[in-house]
Amino acid sequence: MKVIETGIEGVLILEPRVFEDSRGYFFESFNQEEFEIAVGQVNFVQDNESKSSYGVVRGLHFQKGEYAQAKLVRVVKGSVLDVAVDIREGSPTFGKHVAVELTGENHLQLFLPRGMAHGFSVLSEEAVFQYKCDNFYCPSAEGAIAWDDPDIGIDWRIPRDKVILSAKDSNHPRLSEI
Repeated sequence: MKVIETGIEGVLILEPRVFEDSRGYFFESFNQEEFEIAVGQVNFVQDNESKSSYGVVRGLHFQKGEYAQAKLVRVVKGSVLDVAVDIREGSPTFGKHVAVELTGENHLQLFLPRGMAHGFSVLSEEAVFQYKCDNFYCPSAEGAIAWDDPDIGIDWRIPRDKVILSAKDSNHPRLSEI
């Protein structure tokens, strides 16, 4: 596995070794031993999967306090622009973001340590998105930031009139308001 650092400390792009031949391909999507060597010890306790169509933007979500979550995300089918926003108080990159295109073809994964807000936009007709979390979801600890916060300035690579949001994701506060 190749580890690629980003502009935010702890946010890492993981590129697995993919073995292809005439039958197709094989790769290890997760190997605890290799992951710990590359990233450190993280005890994942929950796996999630979502399916979305073109233009869907999910996020920017996070869990607060003791319920904060580290995540390892990947796309099984399609293409998404995956985004991590640093919301760690005192971090030199507070309010900055990293955006990485994850696809079913490039097999890249993004690791987000605790203290990140997370979201993605679907760039393909359809996308199947999977992620591991190191803490269980707690509804009362849920937090979110407006997907279009101008202070963060994310280019979701979707025309604004094509963006599809849930009712909840269309009403989040800006980072400066939380």
